[in-house]
Amino acid sequence: MIADVAIRLATVADAADIAYMSRDYIEQGLPWRWTVDRVTRTIRDPNTNTVVVGEQGAIAAFGIMFHAEDDAHLLLLAVRNSGQRSGVGSAILLWLEAAARSAGARRIRVEARKDNDAARSFYNEHGYHERVIKTAMYSGIADGLCLEKWLGGAA
Repeated sequence: MIADVAIRLATVADAADIAYMSRDYIEQGLPWRWTVDRVTRTIRDPNTNTVVVGEQGAIAAFGIMFHAEDDAHLLLLAVRNSGQRSGVGSAILLWLEAAARSAGARRIRVEARKDNDAARSFYNEHGYHERVIKTAMYSGIADGLCLEKWLGGAA
């Protein structure tokens, strides 16, 4: 299911909401690296798309994707608990994938914690393939899984 939601480019005013969601939904149990300052720099970066669903102060979901030549890297994607399994994450991912295609990307990479079964299932359902497991990838604390999706039929 894909939700019919309004996806918009994030503004600097959204940086705090995004940073706190990253801390609470993605980085729990790890050192907080996606601080307000880092998210602000990402929003301002012309090689990165940062998108949100919801109004400032009430962000329901967000995604951040970096583009470099023919490669894209999904850096973060999170949906508040109240919106999970509703298609909001899928809508954001499809928006970012379309932007990556438009920018000339042939591949999208993403990482997830190895023990995050929900994320692994989500990305697998969207055509991402698990490539390699990295021991202690996250601050020496948690194992990570590298996934990728080839766009346009490339292999």
